[in-house]
Amino acid sequence: MRVAVAADHGGFVLKQRALDEVRSLGHEPLDCGGVGDAGDDYPDFVRAVGEAMTTGRAERGIVICGSGVGASFAACKIPGIRAAVCHDTYSAHQGVEHDNMNVLCLGGRIVGEELAAELIRAFLGARFTGLDRFVRRLRKVDAIEEEFRSHQ
Repeated sequence: MRVAVAADHGGFVLKQRALDEVRSLGHEPLDCGGVGDAGDDYPDFVRAVGEAMTTGRAERGIVICGSGVGASFAACKIPGIRAAVCHDTYSAHQGVEHDNMNVLCLGGRIVGEELAAELIRAFLGARFTGLDRFVRRLRKVDAIEEEFRSHQ
């Protein structure tokens, strides 16, 4: 699987560990930027991950900012992206299994390298179950997105 990874200045230190972990799991990491400069703003790097995913260059994404919150806000603005901040392994795999989450958001100032590696393993190791109730819920989420897009 190709996994787009990016970080702003608040997540830059953790980004290299994320790239290494993706690679160690046998996946192909796609570095979408962040050089650790104070001018690295999370929306720019979230956009790069979203573009990689919406154009088919990546199947999943990992974005890292200081808390993970800003990155998750920005990622969820991109149609088709289902992103969440996960700082526990249950949420990292359950978000994929039940909600078809495709972007993991991490807080570089919140989680350490070892926990981040565990979260990435849980996220990338999970698969959407496709059970009827989860598909039904995702269709409702997609309908909300479409409804509000048509208001613009």
